[in-house]
Amino acid sequence: MDWMALKKGLHLVSGNNCCNNMIGDVVLDKPGMITRFGCMRKIIFFSLFSLLMSVSVRVNGQEEFIEPPSQFLTRIPFEQLIGGVILLKAQLDNFPDTLNFILDTGSSGISLDSTTAEYLKLKPVPTNKTIRGVAGIKNVSFLYNHQLHINGMAVDSLDFHINDYEILNEVYGERVDGIIGYSLLKRYIVKVNYDSLKIEFFSRGTFRYPKDGYLFKPLLNTLPVTSLRLKDERTANARFLFDIGAGLCMMLNSDFVHDSSLIKRKRKYYKKQAEGLGGKLDMDLTVIKEVKIGPYKFRKVPVLVFIDTYNVTSYPFLGGLVGNDVLRRFNIILNYPKRDIHLSPNSHYDEPFDYSYTGIELYHVDNAIVIGDVAKGSPAEAAGLKEGDIVVAVNADFSQNLSAYKIALQQTKEKVKIIVRRNGELNIIEFRVKSIL
Repeated sequence: MDWMALKKGLHLVSGNNCCNNMIGDVVLDKPGMITRFGCMRKIIFFSLFSLLMSVSVRVNGQEEFIEPPSQFLTRIPFEQLIGGVILLKAQLDNFPDTLNFILDTGSSGISLDSTTAEYLKLKPVPTNKTIRGVAGIKNVSFLYNHQLHINGMAVDSLDFHINDYEILNEVYGERVDGIIGYSLLKRYIVKVNYDSLKIEFFSRGTFRYPKDGYLFKPLLNTLPVTSLRLKDERTANARFLFDIGAGLCMMLNSDFVHDSSLIKRKRKYYKKQAEGLGGKLDMDLTVIKEVKIGPYKFRKVPVLVFIDTYNVTSYPFLGGLVGNDVLRRFNIILNYPKRDIHLSPNSHYDEPFDYSYTGIELYHVDNAIVIGDVAKGSPAEAAGLKEGDIVVAVNADFSQNLSAYKIALQQTKEKVKIIVRRNGELNIIEFRVKSIL
């Protein structure tokens, strides 16, 4: 402070009656020395009080519109398929049939299987619109302005695109009538609880998230995208599609893997066939050291590396996708209206990943379980299994339960005995399940 300027601007008095003087607020006991500040405190106090009152007036003068609290709408149980994929039941329009839908954040719309549409005698409208997946691009027709009923909750004005989901029926051994994606999810707050196997729907509005967990703001146009950190030979940060409709841990674009030099050069790859929109696709299976989602780290994570022929990742925008074999380890709240996703670790958080490798895929075709592609150099090929073999039993289990057979083939380092029918003859084939670790 400039004390000389202060003295020039004040009328200085001596004695203790300074407060009776209009401006005699500083007392000099000795010429040129300011020693007492009793009345100065009053000036400071009133100045601060005036400032606070001014701020209070400005704040109170602002108006903020707050949404009403979100309201609970309905709760519905769901079934988990291989890889944690969610299957829930709903009804279309006034049809009495209960249909099976996969809940999929990796879908930008809502869809109905072509066979289901034909069974319900619905007539889709041809369009020039296309949908794109990892295994192809398809032109689709639409059913406009239909209604979906989810456990008493009616969702109006939905436009379903029509697709052929025969491959999903074969992969999961369950009837898949459609996929629920962004077109419905954008209207609600959706809680997915993998502990209770229930989904809850809430209306838009203010919503209180659990205290524990991690809240992030995904990039969201029609598909949610989040940033992850991956570590192996090197560390790489990239954006990935948040895809609970994918029954795997992660898929990585081969260009991303190459450009980032992420994976160790000596890391071993295993040939594998995966299924997606458009059909089947050959990929390479391996393991990376670490995947970090917000504050959560997963170690030794299986990943599939694929050549993105149809540019579904628009690399370098996306490095790939993170699937539900990782995401099912959290209870998830999808709040698309606020562009929020909340993750809370659940009882599955510490479960081991699937490191098994046999080199075969099983499909449910025409009421039989059939062996699909047999990878070259795999344990299954070495044992003599062939594509098209019909599986009669696995480890003396004749139930013809596809999920049970797939789980039996996930027991690493264990011997598995498969009875197959080939050209009308039964064959017993035995081999050991390999671990990719």
